[in-house]
Amino acid sequence: MLNSSKERGINLFKMKFRLVLAGLLSLSLLTLAGCGSSNAPAPTSPTPAPAEKVLKIGSDIAYAPFEFMDEQQHPTGFDIDLINAVGTDMGYTKVNIETCSFDGLIAALQAGKYDAIISAMTITDERAKTVQFSDKYFKSTQYIAMKTGANFKSLADLKGKKIGVQLNTTGQFAVEKVGMETKKYDTTPDALNDLLNGGVDAVVADAPVVLWFQAQNASAQIESVDANTGAEFYGIGMKLDDKELGTKMNASLKKLIDSGKYNEIYKKWFKVDAPKF
Repeated sequence: MLNSSKERGINLFKMKFRLVLAGLLSLSLLTLAGCGSSNAPAPTSPTPAPAEKVLKIGSDIAYAPFEFMDEQQHPTGFDIDLINAVGTDMGYTKVNIETCSFDGLIAALQAGKYDAIISAMTITDERAKTVQFSDKYFKSTQYIAMKTGANFKSLADLKGKKIGVQLNTTGQFAVEKVGMETKKYDTTPDALNDLLNGGVDAVVADAPVVLWFQAQNASAQIESVDANTGAEFYGIGMKLDDKELGTKMNASLKKLIDSGKYNEIYKKWFKVDAPKF
């Protein structure tokens, strides 16, 4: 009897304990349900970062002061500042600028490697057959660079001389147009350095590039004169059929000019206000 009573007591205790435990569990569930209905936001998947909108640009980055590498090997120069400003105005999050030989820029553009090319490229009728140019953004002319004392005054004075030019530039075209032979280089600085070394008698190239080289090599005894070949205008090149990009590019160029940003960039590199054209 004693054992049976004890056993019934134990069983009764276990039953009460189970009832209390069940009640506590129910209360916990109700409490949790109340937390779920609070104002705390439900967990959500993280919002993906917006994709970068990249403008792919090709340039022959060896043509100071328009495009060249700084001491950290980053592209810099007038064209670089300009295309970055244009790209930002057009809504691009990044302007990716890659170097390419000037002679290969148009082919790379046509192959789809770039959206546009900027490389102090003169707008010509021949180039316009395969490239859609933006509105003109820079006025230039051809200069004749020579060693001090050479006393060349015009292209006619270069007859019979060794004349250095950059391949497929308007400097080459201007010299060959008057029937003279040229020694061709991959870059204008290559031609000018060969002038210093005596490899050529003169170099015909864009005035700003010649003047920049003279300023950077003040002790080199180089002088220059206008070749009197007429004014030239640079343009940003795009695919012929990409009319939408062309329209946006021109709109941004105009905006930069009207706002004074273009003149700010021009003055940074050439120390004078931009001419009207």
